[in-house]
Amino acid sequence: MKLKHRLIIAFLIMIAMPVILISITAGTIVRFQMDSIHESYDVEAKTIQVITNPIQILNRITRGIFNEIKLYSLSNPEKLSDSNYYLEIDEMLESKHSFLVVRKDNEFVYVGNDEKLAMIDGLLPDYHTASTEVDGGIYLGGKNPFLVKLQDFTYTDNSRGTIFVITDLNILMPQLKAVAIQSAISFIIILFFTACLLIFWIYRSILQPLNILRIATDHIKEGDLDYSVTSVTKDEIGQLCDDFESMRLRLKRLIDDRIQYEEDIKELVSNISHDLKTPLTAIKGYTEGLIDGVADTEEKQNKYLKTIYMKANDMSVLVDELAYYAKIDCNTIPYSFTNISLADYFEDCVEDLYLELEVKNIKVVYENIVDHDVKVVADAEQLKRVIHNIIGNSVKYMDKAEGIIMIRIMDKEDSVRVDIEDNGIGIDEEELQFIFDRFYRADASRSTKTGGSGLGLAIAKKVIEDHMGKIWATSEKNKGTTISFTLKKAI
Repeated sequence: MKLKHRLIIAFLIMIAMPVILISITAGTIVRFQMDSIHESYDVEAKTIQVITNPIQILNRITRGIFNEIKLYSLSNPEKLSDSNYYLEIDEMLESKHSFLVVRKDNEFVYVGNDEKLAMIDGLLPDYHTASTEVDGGIYLGGKNPFLVKLQDFTYTDNSRGTIFVITDLNILMPQLKAVAIQSAISFIIILFFTACLLIFWIYRSILQPLNILRIATDHIKEGDLDYSVTSVTKDEIGQLCDDFESMRLRLKRLIDDRIQYEEDIKELVSNISHDLKTPLTAIKGYTEGLIDGVADTEEKQNKYLKTIYMKANDMSVLVDELAYYAKIDCNTIPYSFTNISLADYFEDCVEDLYLELEVKNIKVVYENIVDHDVKVVADAEQLKRVIHNIIGNSVKYMDKAEGIIMIRIMDKEDSVRVDIEDNGIGIDEEELQFIFDRFYRADASRSTKTGGSGLGLAIAKKVIEDHMGKIWATSEKNKGTTISFTLKKAI
């Protein structure tokens, strides 16, 4: 799930979940309290009425008794003077959380609940006093609210009488307060629960992966490139983890390559120092021989001079090869690709090699099984360097009295394949995969015969790859080695 969708869902949950949970909780609380009110007062009413106008509900539960009293006051006032009737009425009111009070002139002749009457003593209206009615009764507010219904009448002795039906509102108000308090507490708990749920979800899906990335960044900052990051989601953060891991692997590879390059440079400097030291020592020795007059004949002098020339030439070849590889490794060698006739080109190469290798007792065998008119796309000069490097490597490791180097050209649909095979000492299988690496030398002993920079085959590989071809090697110990490469045909 994408991060954008998660944030949208979190927003919807933040709105919808509290509303749903609060509605369910508030409904449960109100239903419970309404059942309690209905059971306590034996009155049926809608929830909204109980909440918005609770006095009307309390007025309703005593309405029947009060209407009876009112009727007697008009048709039979003598009934209101009967103390037994007072007891009867008060007993009915008691179950309705109300009580009866009867006043004759200014004296109470009957009090159903002295304790509650004391709370409103002095607040009861006088005989025929004008007052504001609330749903058929008078609301006496204050610390102890009461709903008072009153009816004036006249005793048989012409005394003024008032009968009061008083209902304690404190019985209902706590239940309504309980509804409000419980709803408020539930609202706070639901908001807290929703916030915790969303924070936990966001932490697991966003903050935790970011924290992992921060830790990984600290490791990389300290130089630890082995600390990997694995993504467990498919969102933007998961993609960020994958990109971070790719960056770490690439950075590690670059640093490893850099370290390897520095080691190769050190090895190269060591190799060149050794390879230069050998001819320099020889040049110095033969030069001192000439100066000191050791070469006292013309024949010796010519021999010394030829040796000095050969050693200087070896040094020149080594320096040129190193300089060339530096250019080709930086891709600064300009190629001049042309369509070259394969048969003509290799015939000329074989002719040059035949004369050069004949003096070393090495026979060159050439076999071309490709049509004579086939052409390849190549840089003639650079391709010649590839062939000379491969054959020079074969000559260097030739251990047979009669050496053989075979050049074979075969057709491969849109390309041609060139095999250069020798019958030299061969290469161990575990070393075969490294022979195209720069500075690699299979001969660890570094004898004078096998000396060199270890760049010949590396240069050949780079040139062939720049020609959009492939190069590889096969070998069998003590039987010989075959270097193969391909070249694209010209269209």
